[in-house]
Amino acid sequence: MAIEAVKVYSTGCVFDVNWMLRRTDQEDRKWAEMNAVFHHPAPQLTDRGIAADSVLLFGVQFRDGLKAISSSLSMYAPHKPMDQRPDGPVFEYRPKGGNAGEDDMSASGALWLWPLPPAGDLRLVAQWAEMGMGESSITVDGTRLRDAAAGVKRYWTSEDGHE
Repeated sequence: MAIEAVKVYSTGCVFDVNWMLRRTDQEDRKWAEMNAVFHHPAPQLTDRGIAADSVLLFGVQFRDGLKAISSSLSMYAPHKPMDQRPDGPVFEYRPKGGNAGEDDMSASGALWLWPLPPAGDLRLVAQWAEMGMGESSITVDGTRLRDAAAGVKRYWTSEDGHE
């Protein structure tokens, strides 16, 4: 698992992530089953019958202890109007794609984080128990993300003239 890039926007940021799985001693049938799971988009954990161990999970923890996971509701859930701000934080997984061969599989995705984290440490966590990946984490400097956001140039202003 690797964070390839962080793109900072005025309201949040996107973490581009990549991951790879190498084949060890799996028989062909087992490898094909793993391939089907590996390339299936992660469902919401609120879906019935989905165990947390069977999906790729991403999480984020702010310095103040506030947390969000990638299986939480999307930023604009069906029950919320588009003009209403969601309850934060939101950490939304967006799959990009992947490939597989006889000996390895790889995939990539983006993680949208809203709002921008406060200054201080931001802990990113990943886990995929079914694929043999226990919980692992990395700490990112929220202050640097905020500093980068301060220099963001807007593409356009809103209709009422505000940025």
